[in-house]
Amino acid sequence: MFSKKNLSKIDWPLVIIPVLAVFCLSFILIKLPTASQNLLQSWRSFLCGKLTPYYLIIGLLFLLSTLFFGFSKYGKIKLGEQNSKPEYPMLKWGMMIFTSTMSADIIFYSLCEWMMYANEPLIKTKPNKLEWSLTYSLFHWGPIAWSFYIMLAVAFGYMIYVTKNKKQKFSEACRPLLGKAIDGWLGKIIDLVAIFSLIAATATTFSMSMPLLSTAVKTIWGFANVKTLSLILILLVVSIYLVASIIGMKAISRLSIVAFTFLGFLLAFILFDSGSLGFTIVSSAKALGNLITNFIPMAATVENKSFTQNWTVYYWAYWMVWCVATPFFIGSISKGRTIRNLIFCGYFWGLLGTYLSFFILSNFGISRQIDGLINTVSLVNHGNSYAEVIVLLMKTLPHYQVGLILLILAMIGLYSTVFDSITMVISKYSYKSLLVSEEPSKLMRGFWAVVFVLLPLALILTDTSFVNIQSVAIIAAFPTGIVMVLIVVSFWKKVVTMK
Repeated sequence: MFSKKNLSKIDWPLVIIPVLAVFCLSFILIKLPTASQNLLQSWRSFLCGKLTPYYLIIGLLFLLSTLFFGFSKYGKIKLGEQNSKPEYPMLKWGMMIFTSTMSADIIFYSLCEWMMYANEPLIKTKPNKLEWSLTYSLFHWGPIAWSFYIMLAVAFGYMIYVTKNKKQKFSEACRPLLGKAIDGWLGKIIDLVAIFSLIAATATTFSMSMPLLSTAVKTIWGFANVKTLSLILILLVVSIYLVASIIGMKAISRLSIVAFTFLGFLLAFILFDSGSLGFTIVSSAKALGNLITNFIPMAATVENKSFTQNWTVYYWAYWMVWCVATPFFIGSISKGRTIRNLIFCGYFWGLLGTYLSFFILSNFGISRQIDGLINTVSLVNHGNSYAEVIVLLMKTLPHYQVGLILLILAMIGLYSTVFDSITMVISKYSYKSLLVSEEPSKLMRGFWAVVFVLLPLALILTDTSFVNIQSVAIIAAFPTGIVMVLIVVSFWKKVVTMK
């Protein structure tokens, strides 16, 4: 329980305002589903139509910033004392980075994103549309996306272990630029933006990929009501990451290994049980080659404005809303590493895990489509949900039951690891001040673990559309992007002027 001393340390506006907002938004979504979804769509149309360059410029800024700090003399700066050694060995550190950033949506998108692109006019103009569908997946989950996490992880790690700020908040990273203004209403606004952004991120992730988990469980064990099953599975995931976050970093690091192992088993099983090893190698090489040779025009959106507005803006926004907590977690586990090590090893582990998932899972579906075993694109066009189509795709495996069980275990594990890490971070934001050596109370972590599931439950219960779920991330990313730029500029100012 909280003592009076602990209660006085809590930053109550940062706890009460977001909770009230979540209850209000959830109530509105449930009571006024049509009106609220129309409003989401209109806001998305405005942001994508008028402010597309805003999202794209932020992406390029972060990518170039990581390259500058990685290759420059500043890359030698150690996050911690000069004689300090990395707190976690490289393999465990890499697993924690990947599993804290990649929730179960990595499995969902790897299996079906290529289907989403198949009917896009831009893709239809390509000589091999399925190959280029995978190419754009690699782009949207590639270096620019990971630069959001990595650049902010460097800034947060520097704040925690070099300057040793007493506050562990999103706003605190802006102090070198904004000074004492951070201690007033401006700091509160920045932290509220961060918390709302993270709530939007969790809502988007749960709402997008939870139907796949529910459909897979229903297929294996048989449940009539998918919504009820989704509720049960969400509560199961909450229970797992609640226990892990309460126990602390040891449980989080062990859970990340378990989740990474389940994902590895799933990828290996599908690769060999599907018999598509040769196709996967050739197709992956072609898609990666397309990405390398066309990266600049893809990043500069000179090919197709409509595709960029529909997809690239969404993905940059989706990664941006997760930047509130994920980079803070990466920075906090990077004590003893240099900036250069964090940047380049962070890219290595992030891209390795992400690309392996897309290489294997996407090519599994593409090979089935080409061989005529299942026409997933046609099924989606005729109204089948992505979750239903993915399960039908899995059923083309000789031992599909094993594949579905591994998918279920991997999704639950990845859900749990990413949410226990962000629960730890957001709990730190809830205090007026917190030293590096201090951890938030177990009750505070448990409180946020419950709050995080309220909005996604509302989105699932109201059958919010795929497009409107995307809109939640795009809208929340707009103010978050401003703060992200402030943090990078603040870090630049602090490091460059450091004597």
